[in-house]
Amino acid sequence: MPNNCTPVEYDFEHKILPSIYTVVFIIGLGANGWGMKSILQKQKKVGNNVFLLNIGLANFLFLPTLPFLSAYYFMNSNWIFGDAFCKITRFCFNLNLYGSIGFLTCISVDRYLAIVHPLKAMGMITVRNSVAISVVVWLLVSVQSLPDMLYLKTSASNTTNTSETAKCYHTTSTKYVEDYLIYSLGQTLTGFCIPFFILLGCYGHVILVLCQSNTIDKEVKQRSLKLLFILILLFSVCYIPYHIFRNLNLYARGLLKKEKCPSWNNGVFSAHQISRGLVCLNSILNPLVYLHIMDISTHFNQLLRAEHWQIIIMI
Repeated sequence: MPNNCTPVEYDFEHKILPSIYTVVFIIGLGANGWGMKSILQKQKKVGNNVFLLNIGLANFLFLPTLPFLSAYYFMNSNWIFGDAFCKITRFCFNLNLYGSIGFLTCISVDRYLAIVHPLKAMGMITVRNSVAISVVVWLLVSVQSLPDMLYLKTSASNTTNTSETAKCYHTTSTKYVEDYLIYSLGQTLTGFCIPFFILLGCYGHVILVLCQSNTIDKEVKQRSLKLLFILILLFSVCYIPYHIFRNLNLYARGLLKKEKCPSWNNGVFSAHQISRGLVCLNSILNPLVYLHIMDISTHFNQLLRAEHWQIIIMI
């Protein structure tokens, strides 16, 4: 680090971040367990629920890693669980993050087709099609996340036991930070930006149709607006800050490596640590999506069946 740079404070990373992980682990397990149980009990045959179940699966892949990460940060970033498990925990984080975004996008397209093109969507929204799409999403997310495991994730410990490792990098070591920034920007574009704009386009059109239609039940309209609000909250709190500050922090680390000290370095580092805590909250907020999707699906499917029979009678 250049001499003119003030040292970065790690209080948030070593005190608050592990506390957030602990709370998310406890609440997340209960909330997601309840959400998945509700889906399986109430609407077993609705194809849209396949996407909800996969969001729950993405959460359950990540939540068990949180106690280990909490212990790591409570011990002042001393990783004692080995290089392989460090890579697994970071890989599970990426699966959870981009899997959740991918399946939320699938739900938005599904709702768009069901509301804007209801007759065409009746034969398309099936469990088989939803399962096939889910497999494709998991494959894309895995392919996108696997390169992260090729980067150096741990650094050698200063202790006498050389089998231990002291650091478990969220991204990678300073040596490879420029290359990782390029990878991170590509991951942000494909895993976040493109799905986010698809989601905005779908729900923007859905809300426009709902507001202009006089035949759609008022309760369906209200719940759809609430769902849109939840999704905006989810992205604004969890996903957008994380991607912005992760890339800015990587860029700042690249400058520091070149003996340049940006004046905004400490602010970006602190914001990045906060965003890492916020992004984990998606595992708690996702069950709110379960609740509203199930209720909207129930009311809308009843209305759709009624309109379908009216069309058949008229014909």
